[in-house]
This record gives sequence, structure tokens and C-alpha cells, in this order.
Amino acid sequence: MEIGKYIDHTNLKMDATAKDITKLCEEAIENGFETVCIHPCYVSLAKNLLKDTNIGVCTVIGFPLGMNTPKVKSFEAIDAVENGADEIDMVINVGALKDKDYDYVKKEIELIRDDIDGKTLKVIIETSLLTEKEIIKMTEICNETFVHFIKTNTGFGKRGASLEDIKTISKHKNDVLEIKASGGIKTFKQMNELIEAGATRIGTSSGVEIVKNMKEEK
Repeated sequence: MEIGKYIDHTNLKMDATAKDITKLCEEAIENGFETVCIHPCYVSLAKNLLKDTNIGVCTVIGFPLGMNTPKVKSFEAIDAVENGADEIDMVINVGALKDKDYDYVKKEIELIRDDIDGKTLKVIIETSLLTEKEIIKMTEICNETFVHFIKTNTGFGKRGASLEDIKTISKHKNDVLEIKASGGIKTFKQMNELIEAGATRIGTSSGVEIVKNMKEEK
């Protein structure tokens, strides 16, 4: 397993500094991670630091609550792409989902998808707040809107990704939709179990430790 290609190396702490993001990018280069996942204000910095590599720059939109208006999320996403973002992780409006306003949720996703010029879009559904039926409904919406990934969690919810989440999504997704598991993933064993259940990308701030953990287990 080329473990690095599964990992979005993440620092979304509220107090993350430019120095922290520089270190994150250096670690991504050393370990061959797929992307760095960072706050929008650091997209330009990361893009410059990674310009001679194949490592992508991922950022978050409507993060972490998802309760901005679609117009604000759209502006954030366009600005991020203009600054160099390759991948956009967007938080849905969970309240709208729970109100069963599926048209609102779907149209918001489609708006962001159409605004980012073909860049990779991951839809964060925050499974820690959802029932199994709501997870299934969001998987169906992601199927219908032809986004690249459905993403489990922000890391700011009640819990992180679970095997049950991944299994539920895997059962109901189409062949095109991929799964990003994120939130509380700290060991190679945990990561491997999520991948075996269907995840194709892992969002974690513990990427370096996971790589070390994998080498120790061999």
C-alpha cells in the first residue's frame, strides 16, 4: 500500500500559524502525501511551497458549521480556487438536511460544484450529527450531483469517522463517488480498517505518526 496517496495531511486548528503550515507542507513532501488540507487564508502560501511537487492544496469552505448562505460559500470557493486550491471540502447545511429541505442542500452543492472550474469537490456531511437515514440520503444526493467525494466529518463534531459510517455510505454510493474518512484517525490500524471498508481518502492531522506506525508494524 502506498499509504501517502490516501492522506490529506491536515492542519485546521484555530491557532495554526504560517510556520505550522510551512511544517505541514514539508512533512507532506517528505512522506508523499496526496494533499495538505488547510484554512483558506493559507492556500496561497501552501501553493507556493508545493509548486515543484505533485502534492495538491485542499481547503475548507463553510467550515466548520456549514451554516453560511450558499452565496457566501460560493464566494469562498471561487476565492480559494483563484488562490490556487486544487480541492474544495465544503460543509453542508445540516439544519437544512434535518428540515428535509433536500432541494436546498442539492442546489447548494451544485452551485459550488459549478463555480470551482472542475476542481475536486468533497461534500462534508458531518455524520456525527446524522441518523443512518440521513447519511443514506446525503449519499444519494452526492450520487445525484456527481461530486468527487463524500466526506464524513469536520473533526469539530461529536465524534470522528466510524466504520459504520463508511459501510453505510459504501452500500449506497454509486461507482463514481469516493469516500473521504476524517476525524479522529490516529493509527495505521484504524486507517487501514476504514480503507478496507471503502474509504479512498483519509483526512488526518496524524499522517506522520501513521506512517511511522505502519513501518513499526511491518
